[in-house]
Amino acid sequence: MTSMNETPSGERLHIGIFGRINSGKSSLLNAITDQDMAVVSPQKGTTTDPVMKAMELLPVGPVMLIDTAGIDDTSELGEKRLEKTRQILRKTDIALLVIDATIGLNEEDRQYIKLFEEMGIKSLVVYNKIDLVDQLSADSAIRTAADPLDYAQTAMSGHAPDALTDKPLGAMIEVSATTGDNINELKEVIARLAGDSASEKQLVADMLQCGDIVLLVIPLDKAAPKGRLILPQQQTIRDILEAGASALTVRDTELQELLTKFGYSCKSVVKTQIKAEQKSEQDRSNIIKQAIKLIIADSQVINYVADITPEEIPVTTFSILFARYKGFLADSVAGANVLDELKESDTILISEGCSHHRQCDDIGTVKLPRMIENFVGFKPQFEFSSGTGFPDDLKKYRLVIHCGGCMLNEREMRYRTRAAKASGTDMTNYGVIISHMQGILPRCLEPFST
Repeated sequence: MTSMNETPSGERLHIGIFGRINSGKSSLLNAITDQDMAVVSPQKGTTTDPVMKAMELLPVGPVMLIDTAGIDDTSELGEKRLEKTRQILRKTDIALLVIDATIGLNEEDRQYIKLFEEMGIKSLVVYNKIDLVDQLSADSAIRTAADPLDYAQTAMSGHAPDALTDKPLGAMIEVSATTGDNINELKEVIARLAGDSASEKQLVADMLQCGDIVLLVIPLDKAAPKGRLILPQQQTIRDILEAGASALTVRDTELQELLTKFGYSCKSVVKTQIKAEQKSEQDRSNIIKQAIKLIIADSQVINYVADITPEEIPVTTFSILFARYKGFLADSVAGANVLDELKESDTILISEGCSHHRQCDDIGTVKLPRMIENFVGFKPQFEFSSGTGFPDDLKKYRLVIHCGGCMLNEREMRYRTRAAKASGTDMTNYGVIISHMQGILPRCLEPFST
């Protein structure tokens, strides 16, 4: 089995498990993972905070399974749990709505099915506890003729693929998390639902050819984690290798020396120290092929990198790459222009997709506000969010500045972008706003113009 650490959470298919209290959501999670991941108890409301499990789910691939609190929890604490559940919906690619087969579908379940449809979430109704149905009288059957889901076939009928294709939001299956009945079939149906959900987009590989050389400029300052690279850097290196290209890494302090070794001098190109007339046409061609295709730098050093790098070499930042990868580069570029018309009364939200220990000179809470103050000449109002704590209503903010979103899946990033647009609030990205303030954004966008 592939290690969980090999696929970041933002790249995994997110499968949310929803349903009423005691419908068997946690038992289903345990059955799917074949592990005791979630606490199972007859006592109502056992699940409080969402339980998340990253794993390889055959035949689907790398997934993030999420067990949520009961949707019918009406207690004061329950409302907070439900808010967590709503946050999970924003990142859910496939929703499993778990129904207690001994009780059947009710209006709350139907509302959730409608919500899945409104949010464009592929869903599967899972009737659990079918091992107990035989103990019930005929009038307690799983479904009634009036049930709107009657058209859907179970996975065991042999007609599931057609049902999933024609009416993906009406698919259903009957299982028992206790006995394991149809759990394998459930996984097969999830795989069919997943279909083309997995994004085929590439971070940088689509810009490269086999044999290209990409130079990554990575400063090792106090914010750099000891003994490892941060996730955007790891993912970029992997994507470069996927393209058959070479990834070279260097600190900003050694960049100029390395450029010289490649035959470059500041802002000009030198075709090595070997005299061109002594080389054949084929030799000169080989020299050209060794040129650096692209430089990708940390946003905090991009100004220095752009300053010493010859114009012939395209440059950009990790953060800008991720804005493109997550689908909000164009919005980020438009949002960056807001700084040019910012007022002192305006409030800026600086948001990060992950929660981490903040250093004394943290980029989001310290460096960015300081750079913005220096750029606009006054101190705007700043607010901060991290992890799942992204506000639904953004009307109070003139601008949202978001990190690259490497820990968030594409669906969550699309939600955040839509939330900003719905509130009439502009949204940009760390790398884009930094490059804009330094006057080098057009150059950092050049690699994406072809």
